[in-house]
Amino acid sequence: MPVVLVARSHWTGLRAAQLAATDWASGQVSGVDLLGLAILADAPGKRPRALKDLVALVAGAVPRTWHLPWVETWRIAEGTSEAAAPKEVRRLLTDVRTLLTATPNALMAQDRKR
Repeated sequence: MPVVLVARSHWTGLRAAQLAATDWASGQVSGVDLLGLAILADAPGKRPRALKDLVALVAGAVPRTWHLPWVETWRIAEGTSEAAAPKEVRRLLTDVRTLLTATPNALMAQDRKR
C-alpha cells in the first residue's frame, strides 16, 4: 500500500516521523510502500538549527522528502484549489501522482534529477 508519511516540523512531529521511518526500514510494517515524508512547517519563518539537524536526520531514513510551507490562511480557510496552493504543495501532488503510476525505472530517473 502506498503511503506518504506526514509530520509537523516541530520536535515532537519529527521524532514521531523518525520512529515511523525506523519501523518501516526495519520491516516491522509489512505491506507499506513508503513514498516519502511530507514535512509541514509548524510556524512561519526559518527553523531553529536543532530542528534543521533533526529534519536532515529523518530525511535520510525515507525515500524522498517534501517540505511544505506555513500557510496562515489555511488555519481559517475551508480549503483551496490545487492551482492556488503553494508551489511546494503542487510539487508534492505531482510527485505522488507520478510515483503512483510510474515504473521502477522512471522512479529511479526522477530521483536522480533531485
